[in-house]
Amino acid sequence: MSAMIAITTRLAAALLAAAVLGGCASGKKAPDWAINEQGAAERATDAYLSGNSRVADAEWRRARDEVSRTARPDLLARLELARCAAQVAALDAAPCTGFEAVAQDAADAEQAYARYLQGQLAAGDVALLPKAQQAVAPLAPAQAAAALAAIEDPLSRLVAAGVLAARGPVPMAVVTQAVDTASAQGWRRAVMAWLINQQRLARELGDTALAEQVQRRLDLLQATQK
Repeated sequence: MSAMIAITTRLAAALLAAAVLGGCASGKKAPDWAINEQGAAERATDAYLSGNSRVADAEWRRARDEVSRTARPDLLARLELARCAAQVAALDAAPCTGFEAVAQDAADAEQAYARYLQGQLAAGDVALLPKAQQAVAPLAPAQAAAALAAIEDPLSRLVAAGVLAARGPVPMAVVTQAVDTASAQGWRRAVMAWLINQQRLARELGDTALAEQVQRRLDLLQATQK
């Protein structure tokens, strides 16, 4: 099976897994570049969401180097979308420049996923998205809490929550799910981003107790960074 399909469940959505890559060569050994790319992309995503930018950048470079051996910009586009998805999961609004550089060679599914990550779905895009995102994609943020909770994979759930946040204000139920998801994985960067979002919303709602509780959690995160 292709290593870009045979990835961990946690990374399936971000790397576009079977929904993007299609079938696999069952019984055939994956090429070395694909195995190396898979491992580097997994480590990069984990390091980024955990707040270790130095390791994340190094692993993304390693993954890019491996994919570049194929001379296929379409495969590089898929990898860059994984990086974009990690940014969205952590509420990082920085542009996905890596994908933009190879976007012209990306297939329809990658183009649809890129628009989705930007909160700008076009007609017909939903069917092209990774399966985990399809139920949430057409919903308004206020209606998405139940569909979000049904996503089993933590990264997929956090990506979906990040997309909802990019599209507009999200309800507390969505923010709380995102906080809990990131916290359970120990993804420090994502936890902090979503906690800040939760505290802001709690203050807007006049929930002083929750805002103070969130501050204690933020204090703990900041103390462990020292």
